Amino acid sequence: MKKSIFIISIAALVTGFGSLLLVTTSMNNVEKVEAERPLVLSMTASVAIPEKMEFAGEPILFDRYDRRERMDRELNSFTYFHSTTLLLFKRANRIFPIIEPLLEREGMPNDLKYLAVIESSLDPRAISPARAAGLWQFLQSTGREYGLEVSATVDERYHIEKSTVAASRYLKDAYRRYGSWSAAALSYNGGQGRITNELRNQQVDDALDLWLAEETTRYYYRMLAIKQIFENPTQYGFVIQPEHLHKPMEFKRIKVTTSIPNLVTFAKQHQVSYAQLKDFNSWLRDTKLTNTSGKTYTILIPKEESLYYQKGREPEVHDPAWVRE
Repeated sequence: MKKSIFIISIAALVTGFGSLLLVTTSMNNVEKVEAERPLVLSMTASVAIPEKMEFAGEPILFDRYDRRERMDRELNSFTYFHSTTLLLFKRANRIFPIIEPLLEREGMPNDLKYLAVIESSLDPRAISPARAAGLWQFLQSTGREYGLEVSATVDERYHIEKSTVAASRYLKDAYRRYGSWSAAALSYNGGQGRITNELRNQQVDDALDLWLAEETTRYYYRMLAIKQIFENPTQYGFVIQPEHLHKPMEFKRIKVTTSIPNLVTFAKQHQVSYAQLKDFNSWLRDTKLTNTSGKTYTILIPKEESLYYQKGREPEVHDPAWVRE
């Protein structure tokens, strides 16, 4: 009897020890899992940097430390700044069809459209703290130098078509001066005088080798990065359906050669609201248009069917690479 009790006691002890060992092991595993658990609910991976790219017909290699690290910064920034980059895709579907034919007509590389992306985030009404304005961010003096009217009631820096032509002419002047689109683009941000002086003072031939203000140094690589993402959106995690993009607009073009005393009345006469008139003619800077010289202005009136997203009818897509089938 005692022997049986002893055997049972030993068995219970072994069983209890086994259970305790199991609990202890489980607790250790839990602690290990908890210790290794990420502090955030999703994992973020650094994107791979391409070995090389071409921009405006000019190749660039990312094998040197500075170029690779600068590209790395901008490519990761645009990749993970989701809301901003998505908005750029949406706006580009409306803006690119307007500016691309103008760049081609002016003999410009198509890639220079990405300069507008970096300058204004494709917002024709953008204005910087330095008072640079419009899609291409002209200062008043530079805008006037390249043929844009800037007055109390008209500011063509906000005119998409005219400012695109002015930007093309600035960049062509810079290209003739430097012989490269990268230097021309850097001068658009830093000024031709600054780039010319620094090329001389730092004794380098390539503007990308200059030590410049951080904003100017980043400028060219931001264009490279947004081009890379726009041309390979799904590779960088952007999944877009056609209905997500801003629809291209169709307009009636109204030519005027006289003053318009009240643009609210003018808008109402053409069956649009004053807000809609200003949306697509932000170069009109007042509630009236003063035109004592008889100059011809073209005012865009959006067609009624363009004002609405129609159910079952997807907006026209500018670049098929942007959308998932």
